[in-house]
Amino acid sequence: MRGVCDGPRMSAVPVIVLSGFLGAGKTTMVNHLLRSGARIGVVVNDFGAVSVDALLVAGSVDGAVRLGNGCICCTADADTLGDVLAGLVSPSVALDAIVVETSGLAEPVAVVRMITGSADPRIGYGGLVYVVDAENVDALRPDHPEIDRHVAVADLVAVSKVDRVDDARRDAVLAGVRSVNPTAAVTEVVDGRIDPSLLLDVPDRRDDGPRQLELADLLAADSHDHSGHSDHAHARYASVALTAGGALHPRRLAALLERPPTGAYRIKGVVRLPGRRGPLVVHAVGGFVDVAPHRGRSSAGDLVVIGAGMNTEEVRAVLDDLPVRDDESVDGRAEIAVTRYLRTGEGR
Repeated sequence: MRGVCDGPRMSAVPVIVLSGFLGAGKTTMVNHLLRSGARIGVVVNDFGAVSVDALLVAGSVDGAVRLGNGCICCTADADTLGDVLAGLVSPSVALDAIVVETSGLAEPVAVVRMITGSADPRIGYGGLVYVVDAENVDALRPDHPEIDRHVAVADLVAVSKVDRVDDARRDAVLAGVRSVNPTAAVTEVVDGRIDPSLLLDVPDRRDDGPRQLELADLLAADSHDHSGHSDHAHARYASVALTAGGALHPRRLAALLERPPTGAYRIKGVVRLPGRRGPLVVHAVGGFVDVAPHRGRSSAGDLVVIGAGMNTEEVRAVLDDLPVRDDESVDGRAEIAVTRYLRTGEGR
């Protein structure tokens, strides 16, 4: 992830697990993300062929498909996923994020455990996104109870095909998702068009200087929605930011990172703690926390909560309570609430 305020790129590349039952719309969503302007590595966690639009493919070597926008697509099964990720997070590849699209019959929790349990400091957890098919989920549930089990552990639930059902059915599906997972971020998706900023930091490469026009540029130019559902599909995405001139209370900050507000998908920022000499880059997805020393020149003090279906007033109240108050003393041991998440080998 990138830090806030033009901070430097963290060494860990966020790995986003994208799951959902067969036909839910995962590949369509991947194709949309590939048009975002970010350099994305796509890993298809299946034995089948690479499932991205043929139009995007510029060349293929040794199982890795290089796409026209600097993205890469690979196939992997459970035994090779770790090796594939290790290759994709190499600095020479320079990816902004990796999306692991699991098989429709896969167990996403196993993939998440592999990522969160990785000892490679270049691999970061970017969250579990589960796609629910609004048109067919009710018919699938009786024979596939694992759908609800997967929804229950998702960090973000994307309800797809909402344009194919009436309002009553859409509301019922959303209510069903909420009953299974009351705290996850939930967003509605039409034709795979999820806001990329909800999942990852999309870099602005418009001023990279003269270069050859890539296929991705043409795809991006032609990707504007003409179906009339664009506003509806993105209506639930929101972000709330805090700009703090001073230090944040470690215990209150840790509580936010570990137990994000309902609807929050990820939290990121560059912060200061009382008594600590250098600022820290913090990042949390679904309660999975990552902390690293801030190596950049930008000033610390910014924190952003990004999600879908959030009560922004409640989030604002939580953020406003983070700064250390003038009449408040902080125990020197309190910073452990945050610094215990520092990566192994990082200075304290």
